[in-house]
Amino acid sequence: MIPHWIRNGYRVRPGYWFAQKRYGWGVVPATWQGWALVLATMLVAGGITGLTQRSALYQLLFIPLFAGALWLCWIKTDGGWRWRWGDRE
Repeated sequence: MIPHWIRNGYRVRPGYWFAQKRYGWGVVPATWQGWALVLATMLVAGGITGLTQRSALYQLLFIPLFAGALWLCWIKTDGGWRWRWGDRE
Protein backbone atom coordinates (compact mmCIF):
# COMPACT_ATOMS: atom_id res chain seq x y z
CA MET A 1 0.00 0.00 0.00
CA ILE A 2 1.33 3.44 -0.96
CA PRO A 3 1.22 6.11 1.79
CA HIS A 4 -1.13 9.01 1.02
CA TRP A 5 1.67 11.59 1.17
CA ILE A 6 3.53 9.83 -1.65
CA ARG A 7 0.36 9.24 -3.65
CA ASN A 8 -0.93 12.81 -3.32
CA GLY A 9 2.45 14.52 -3.27
CA TYR A 10 3.01 18.02 -2.06
CA ARG A 11 0.82 20.59 -3.74
CA VAL A 12 1.57 24.30 -3.64
CA ARG A 13 -0.07 27.40 -5.03
CA PRO A 14 1.31 28.83 -8.29
CA GLY A 15 4.52 30.80 -7.81
CA TYR A 16 5.84 28.68 -4.94
CA TRP A 17 8.56 26.06 -5.32
CA PHE A 18 8.62 24.46 -1.87
CA ALA A 19 6.03 23.01 0.51
CA GLN A 20 6.14 22.61 4.28
CA LYS A 21 7.09 19.20 5.61
CA ARG A 22 4.18 17.42 7.24
CA TYR A 23 6.12 16.77 10.48
CA GLY A 24 8.74 19.00 12.03
CA TRP A 25 10.37 22.13 10.67
CA GLY A 26 11.60 22.46 7.12
CA VAL A 27 10.59 22.37 3.49
CA VAL A 28 10.62 19.95 0.56
CA PRO A 29 10.83 20.74 -3.16
CA ALA A 30 7.36 20.57 -4.72
CA THR A 31 8.06 21.77 -8.28
CA TRP A 32 10.78 21.29 -10.85
CA GLN A 33 12.16 24.74 -9.97
CA GLY A 34 12.60 23.66 -6.35
CA TRP A 35 14.37 20.48 -7.40
CA ALA A 36 16.56 22.50 -9.80
CA LEU A 37 17.58 24.83 -6.96
CA VAL A 38 18.49 21.87 -4.73
CA LEU A 39 20.46 20.18 -7.52
CA ALA A 40 22.26 23.40 -8.52
CA THR A 41 23.20 24.11 -4.90
CA MET A 42 24.59 20.59 -4.49
CA LEU A 43 26.55 20.79 -7.75
CA VAL A 44 28.05 24.19 -6.92
CA ALA A 45 28.90 23.02 -3.39
CA GLY A 46 30.62 19.96 -4.86
CA GLY A 47 32.55 22.16 -7.25
CA ILE A 48 33.65 24.46 -4.45
CA THR A 49 34.76 21.47 -2.40
CA GLY A 50 36.78 20.05 -5.28
CA LEU A 51 38.49 23.34 -6.14
CA THR A 52 39.16 24.99 -2.79
CA GLN A 53 39.62 22.21 -0.26
CA ARG A 54 41.55 23.19 2.89
CA SER A 55 41.57 26.94 2.35
CA ALA A 56 39.88 30.02 3.76
CA LEU A 57 38.23 30.55 0.37
CA TYR A 58 36.29 27.34 1.02
CA GLN A 59 34.33 28.94 3.88
CA LEU A 60 33.99 32.29 2.12
CA LEU A 61 32.25 30.64 -0.85
CA PHE A 62 30.04 28.24 1.12
CA ILE A 63 28.43 30.89 3.33
CA PRO A 64 26.90 33.00 0.51
CA LEU A 65 25.95 29.87 -1.48
CA PHE A 66 23.89 28.34 1.32
CA ALA A 67 22.60 31.68 2.58
CA GLY A 68 21.28 32.44 -0.91
CA ALA A 69 19.72 29.00 -1.29
CA LEU A 70 18.09 29.28 2.15
CA TRP A 71 16.77 32.76 1.30
CA LEU A 72 15.23 31.47 -1.95
CA CYS A 73 13.66 28.55 -0.08
CA TRP A 74 12.21 31.01 2.46
CA ILE A 75 10.78 33.29 -0.23
CA LYS A 76 9.41 30.46 -2.40
CA THR A 77 7.75 28.37 0.37
CA ASP A 78 3.98 28.03 0.41
CA GLY A 79 2.54 28.34 3.91
CA GLY A 80 5.48 29.85 5.77
CA TRP A 81 8.02 28.15 8.01
CA ARG A 82 6.77 26.78 11.29
CA TRP A 83 6.78 23.58 13.29
CA ARG A 84 4.19 21.07 12.06
CA TRP A 85 2.60 18.14 13.90
CA GLY A 86 1.24 16.26 10.89
CA ASP A 87 -2.05 16.68 9.09
CA ARG A 88 -3.84 18.27 12.04
CA GLU A 89 -3.67 22.05 11.94
